[in-house]
Amino acid sequence: MAVANFTSEQAVLSEMARQDRNRRAVRIWLGFVLLALFCLVIVGGATRLTNSGLSITQWQPIHGVIPPLNATQWQEEFDLYKRIPQFQLINKGITVEDFKSIFWWEWAHRLIARAMGVIFAVPLIFFWLTGRIEKRLGLPLIGIFLLGGLQGAIGWWMVSSGLEARTDVSQYRLATHLVTACLIFASCMWIMRALSPHSSDAAPTRYSAAIAGLIAFMALFQIYLGALVAGLDAGLSYNTWPLMDGAVIPDGLFAAKPAWINFFENPKMVQFVHRLGAYALLTVVFINMIISLAAAARTTHARRSAVLLALVLIQAGLGISTLVMQVPLDLALTHQAGALIVFGFAIANWRGFYGEYPRETVLQVRH
Repeated sequence: MAVANFTSEQAVLSEMARQDRNRRAVRIWLGFVLLALFCLVIVGGATRLTNSGLSITQWQPIHGVIPPLNATQWQEEFDLYKRIPQFQLINKGITVEDFKSIFWWEWAHRLIARAMGVIFAVPLIFFWLTGRIEKRLGLPLIGIFLLGGLQGAIGWWMVSSGLEARTDVSQYRLATHLVTACLIFASCMWIMRALSPHSSDAAPTRYSAAIAGLIAFMALFQIYLGALVAGLDAGLSYNTWPLMDGAVIPDGLFAAKPAWINFFENPKMVQFVHRLGAYALLTVVFINMIISLAAAARTTHARRSAVLLALVLIQAGLGISTLVMQVPLDLALTHQAGALIVFGFAIANWRGFYGEYPRETVLQVRH
């Protein structure tokens, strides 16, 4: 009987070690996916800020991997660009050499997006075939892959909005594209965090997990508002802080009719709401830290609340600096990177209240 129990215990320990190795491998893979997604979003931001997003006027998922390789091909690509309103109304005086400077941003963005499919799909297939993917992760990971495919279609849907009647892309579609990227980012972060060892500390309060979820949602909403600001070039005007257009609440917020459209198409209102969103997020994060430290100062959850506040304060400083300096490219991209870091940390913090995924395989061996 003792020998049987010893053998059973050895089997359990062996299975736990195997699952630890598998989970570590999947976490490393998802970490690379998150890094690639981070780069993709930043290059996408640079593409928008340099007005490069309409430089490639066709969607060629396979053939488009290869850029123009000679003068004739560059001229053909440039001639396609000449057909759209952005060239005819804004960039009519640019040369082929000027065109190359905007082409490369959009090409790089599309190349990273294509690479994302390989970075995600190939390891997923390998892990699946070798039994490293736990059953509970199958559908979620396939869902992320499909969402990535949909994101590619959304990207072209966004670009197509600026090829006929506009000189830039629709802010609605830009915001949809960015939010979808953030949802993919959040999903990968959630699963990676769930496969990681967790602290055994109890939540500071019964509401801590709900507050963490609220913070994550507010961070995502703030990114959505930032996309509207970028889509309308709203950050290029009203470049003062803390006052906006000389007032705490500026005039002209409801200049357009109907009133609701101001929240999406009035640059002044969109920037004002983005400011309010930042104040609201900072307030909630600060209150969360005070509550967490008061209730359980020495817990991992309380320490994370302090780190989150620090990240939000840095991000607020970046946002203010970007605004008052009239959106320099390097600072604007740093601000966008900061938004994704805050959002990613908020998702990881939220997931931290639910603990590591149960080890179903180990339970089966024990029975």
